[in-house]
Amino acid sequence: MKSALRFLVAARQCEIGELEQLQRTSALVDQLSRLIHALQKERGLSNVYLASAGMRGGPARLAQMAECDRVAAIAREGFDRLDLQSGAPAHPGHGARLFSRIAQVLQCLDALPVLRERISSRDMAAEAATAAFIDLVAGLLAVVFEAADSAPEPGISRLLVALFNVMQGKEFAGQERATGVAAFACGSCDAPRQQHWLHLIASQERCFQVFAEFAPPRSLALWQESSGADATLAVIERLRRVGCTASPGTPLSTQMAEPWFDSCSLRMDALHAVEARLTAELQQQCEHRIADARAALQTLVRTPCVPGTPPLALGDLPAPATRLGPQLDRSVMDLVRDQSQRLQAMQAELETVRAALSERKLLERAKGLLMQRRQLSESEAHKLLRQTAMNQNRRLAEVAQAVLSMAELLAPTP
Repeated sequence: MKSALRFLVAARQCEIGELEQLQRTSALVDQLSRLIHALQKERGLSNVYLASAGMRGGPARLAQMAECDRVAAIAREGFDRLDLQSGAPAHPGHGARLFSRIAQVLQCLDALPVLRERISSRDMAAEAATAAFIDLVAGLLAVVFEAADSAPEPGISRLLVALFNVMQGKEFAGQERATGVAAFACGSCDAPRQQHWLHLIASQERCFQVFAEFAPPRSLALWQESSGADATLAVIERLRRVGCTASPGTPLSTQMAEPWFDSCSLRMDALHAVEARLTAELQQQCEHRIADARAALQTLVRTPCVPGTPPLALGDLPAPATRLGPQLDRSVMDLVRDQSQRLQAMQAELETVRAALSERKLLERAKGLLMQRRQLSESEAHKLLRQTAMNQNRRLAEVAQAVLSMAELLAPTP
């Protein structure tokens, strides 16, 4: 008959396995952050190339395409290192969603050469090319979201939530860059484009608010420092006012396109530095948690803890006594109780962290429903939800839940 201590050892070994898989997933998230940043740069240069009828951005775009391919190859290797048998997450269902997201991303990456060829031959509008890149980046961000949603360790989960939100905020900043370039390049900004522009600004702020709530001190300080870059932000704010407040039909100076693009690019580079800081802290947290778990396991089996030593197999363990030894002087029952309390505390903290992710899920589902049933754009659906929340003095998540609850009443608009 197996003793309680053997099951405690088995629990620790399972924990180490989950942490090691989480470490591999975290390394993949770092690679995806680099790939997303590279693709955002390629998208921006492609937008400049198409908006200028091929007169600007061509050589820089070709160089960036090569960089994207290099980073994408590293990300593919990261996908290959994931354990497809056990799945990265510890909760049932998350593995299926994560691997499904990865499959979609790989399909989009495989289709990237065709998109590039159409851009090179100027066989598509800048808006269509931008939309294609947005879909690819959205797929990559969805992989990061699933990693954050499935992390079994609260400290690491907090870092992943902060990282996802700064990455999502940066993506909205990239879309704003594309929107502004298109407006200034063509010399006008109509009302729908202005509304979309304002929506992107509000979306960024919402993401950065969540990031600030969950970010560790060093990453938060770096973000605050980059946010205080007065020269860059001053140009962005000035050009935002020009583009978003101009009366429809009022001509815009095409000379504004270049300073707008350059200032937005500097801002996105600064945000990428915050991402890099977060991914570095994420890797450190994983290493520390694995080291602590291995030390705890070695204590349980009364074996010296040697760094880098793999966990012992259950069959290799000696038959334990009912007490662990005079040096610890406590019973197995004490260990069982401590383990139970530790897991309960972790679960409570995880639930707090995942509340932010749950709210995003509700919001995205509610927006999707409104877009489908009322034929609204994404920005229009979000504006409707936000305005309803303000009018009713309710939280946005509560309004989203109410919309989902009334799904059958939201008949499609004829």
